[in-house]
Amino acid sequence: MKKMQTSLKKNIRENTYLLAGMIITGAVLLLIIVGLFWMPYEPTMMNASEKLAGISLRHPMGTDNMGRDVLSRVMYGSRITLFIAIGTVLIGAVMGTIIGAVTGYFGGMLDEVAMRIIDALFAFPSILLALVIVSVFGTGWLQLLLSLGIAFIPSFARIVRGEVLRCKSMDYVENARLIGVSDLRMIFVHILPNIKGVMASSIMIGFNNAVLAEAGLSYLGVGSQPPYASLGKMLSDAQQYMFTAPFYVLCPGVVIVLMVLGFAFLGEGLARWK
Repeated sequence: MKKMQTSLKKNIRENTYLLAGMIITGAVLLLIIVGLFWMPYEPTMMNASEKLAGISLRHPMGTDNMGRDVLSRVMYGSRITLFIAIGTVLIGAVMGTIIGAVTGYFGGMLDEVAMRIIDALFAFPSILLALVIVSVFGTGWLQLLLSLGIAFIPSFARIVRGEVLRCKSMDYVENARLIGVSDLRMIFVHILPNIKGVMASSIMIGFNNAVLAEAGLSYLGVGSQPPYASLGKMLSDAQQYMFTAPFYVLCPGVVIVLMVLGFAFLGEGLARWK
C-alpha cells in the first residue's frame, strides 16, 4: 500500500499537465465551495447608487450596471456553469457509453445504422446541434443542460465504440467468452473497466467543451435566464461596458478561461498517465 502511494505521488509530480490541472481546477472549485456557504452580498441585490463602481474593499471585483456585486455573481455563476457542465457530461457519457459499447460489441446492422446516425449528427458542431435542440425545448438552464447533453452523446459513443472494437479481439475477452460469460457481463464487467483511462481523459475534455458551450449559448441568450447568473450570461450583460468598466467583463471571463484550462490540463494529464 505504501509503495502504491509513493508511486502515485511520483506519477503526479512528474505529470506536469495533471499537476497544473489539479491546481487550476482546485482554485475554481474552492471559489465555488466558498460560495456555497458565504458570499459578500446576495447575487441579485441591486444598489442604484453603486452602479459600475470600481474595485474596492467593499466590492473586490466591482459592481455591474445594476449595482450588483460582481464577486458574488461570479461565485454564483461559476456554480451554475459547473452544474450545467457536469449534467451535460453525465448525460453524454452515460448514453454515449451505452450506445458505443452495445454497437461496438454486437456489430452488424445495429452498428451500421447507429453509426450512420452518429455520423449525421457529427456533421453539425455541438453548439449548432444544441441550438436546434434548445429551439424545441425552450430557453433556460435546465433546457440548456439537456440540449448540450444530447449534443455530446455522439462524441462519447464514437470513442467508446472504437475502444470496444479494439478490446473485443483481445485474449482476455476470448477467454471469458470460452467460459460462457454473458454478453452484458462481458461489456460492463470485462471490457468497459479496461477503457477507464481513455474515458477519464474524454470526460475531462467533455467538461472543457461543456463549459465553452454553456458560456457561448448563454452569451447568445438561449441559456441561463434571470435571476440565474451563469458566467456566459454575465459576459453577455457586460459586453457593452467593455471599455467603461473592463473589470465587469474581465472577472467572469478569467474564471471561464481558468475552468477551460484546468479541465484541458487534466484531460492531457490523464491521457499521459503511466
